[in-house]
Amino acid sequence: MDSSSLPSILEPQQDRLYFATLRVKPKNTANTHFFSTDDEFLYESFYADFGPLNLAMLYRYCCKLNKKLKSFTMSRKRLVHYTSYDQKKRANAAVLIGAYAVIYLKRSPEDAYRTLISGSNTVYMPFRYRLMLSTKHPSTALQHGFLDFESFSAEEYEHYERVENGDLNWIIPGKILAFSSPHARSKIENGYPLHTPEAYFSYFRQNAVTTVVRLNRKLYDGRRFEDAGFEHHDLFFLDGTTPSDLIVRRFLHVCESTDGAVAVHCKAGLGRTGTLIGCYLMKHFRFTAAEAIAWIRICRPGSIIGPQQNFLEEKQHSLWVQGDVHRSKQKLVQQRLRKQEAMSCLLSSMDDLSINTTLCKSYSLDEVRSGSSEKLH
Repeated sequence: MDSSSLPSILEPQQDRLYFATLRVKPKNTANTHFFSTDDEFLYESFYADFGPLNLAMLYRYCCKLNKKLKSFTMSRKRLVHYTSYDQKKRANAAVLIGAYAVIYLKRSPEDAYRTLISGSNTVYMPFRYRLMLSTKHPSTALQHGFLDFESFSAEEYEHYERVENGDLNWIIPGKILAFSSPHARSKIENGYPLHTPEAYFSYFRQNAVTTVVRLNRKLYDGRRFEDAGFEHHDLFFLDGTTPSDLIVRRFLHVCESTDGAVAVHCKAGLGRTGTLIGCYLMKHFRFTAAEAIAWIRICRPGSIIGPQQNFLEEKQHSLWVQGDVHRSKQKLVQQRLRKQEAMSCLLSSMDDLSINTTLCKSYSLDEVRSGSSEKLH
């Protein structure tokens, strides 16, 4: 196969990494190594969705590719990540190598996307959002420190995302966690285990979660969290729908007014949960709606469905404005605090000066008295 016919993911002059769509599995040659992940990384669908692949799979893909690129035996070979004409697998494979280009090769999302649609790779089956937007999540997440593969644990991610271990995922590390609803008692329903609030206490305490927000109908008594020292808030709205402006404001206020992390759930922890977290991302980090959806979905696949996507697009501008106002107010508060601290330091210095002067005067007076006494003797 002539590699000149393949789109290069790296800069063309480096002649190293390529992406291709092929009908049959190619044979490796002395100069070219082919590999595919179509049957290695598989998406578990929730509805009619088929991707993008989750954060642990992206991590494992990046580790796999880095190992190949650093391998001594492949140091002089062209590496070709090939995928089949199965449109779903093809789209997922494109996002993997596109995200790799953004994270490790420092390509812009737009540049990576242009490369992916060059040559014969011109059309991809869209996810619930178009493909290009799904390649943007690593760049935005890296910018805000949400994504750090140096410290990321794929094993921990995969452990806790399993239903039997809590079905939870961090969307904003250390600040917002998404999980599925606890229940009044532990049981197995339709083959899936259901957990009580108590099952989460230990993990929440270990990870500084101080507040729980429930968005679905009551399946457990919220006082069970409160009695254990957690704040608990109810912001109910119907499954599959979008929140009112009041609920959005109340949710944002809860997140902004708590020092610890916030654990958010609806029944499955996907649609309603992802929608409100998306609002927080847009207000506080100026994510676009598309970037918010892409990042939340790779952290917690299946999130944000149907009209909830359009809702986030419609709210993007107003949430950006709210965020700008919020940050301006915070800046003013910080400036006032710095001025108060500076004034406090100045007053403290003046007090010290006054005390030192008094001490010096007292000392001099004692000396005078002592001297006078000696003369008398």
